[in-house]
Amino acid sequence: MTSEIILIGPIGAGKSTIGGLLSHRLGLPQCSMDKLRWSYYKEIGYDEDLAEHIRKTEGFWEINQYWQPFEAYAVERLLQEHNQCVIDFGAGHSVYEDVDLFQRVQRALAPYPNVILLLPSPDLDESIRILNERNEYVFDGKPNVNEHLVRHSSNYELAKFTVYTKNKRPEESCDEILNLMGNSV
Repeated sequence: MTSEIILIGPIGAGKSTIGGLLSHRLGLPQCSMDKLRWSYYKEIGYDEDLAEHIRKTEGFWEINQYWQPFEAYAVERLLQEHNQCVIDFGAGHSVYEDVDLFQRVQRALAPYPNVILLLPSPDLDESIRILNERNEYVFDGKPNVNEHLVRHSSNYELAKFTVYTKNKRPEESCDEILNLMGNSV
């Protein structure tokens, strides 16, 4: 039986904060994708100079598209290397436009019963509004990043459970996750 808890969701949903609380409560290490991803990306040829050029000349949306194959690979690698821990994904690691990349991540997550999507609210418009207030981004006329991450079907297809965090302290969301998990952790 696996004891991993994997937290997914948009930027600013509370994955790292709640992951830290779960880690402490369960006595398991916390594994944050945002801390590990760059070394995984480099294993398959991530080009920092190209990425910086794309970010500067084309914007966030395009750099996000460049990252996607690296993100799928990082998910596979992280799950191969780390077990019996609380894992918090980066926001892009669970949202894919490319069907093949999505299916790779879906296959990698299939054995894990405790994949939790964190969102502020069941009302998607409200979730987007809350996340926009939490995250200070300069939107360049492309799709709103928070809107894309909240509305995209990938998170919903990957998640086994969804926890809504609006009007809850992180500790309350942690308790809710532990209750959802029951005896599976």
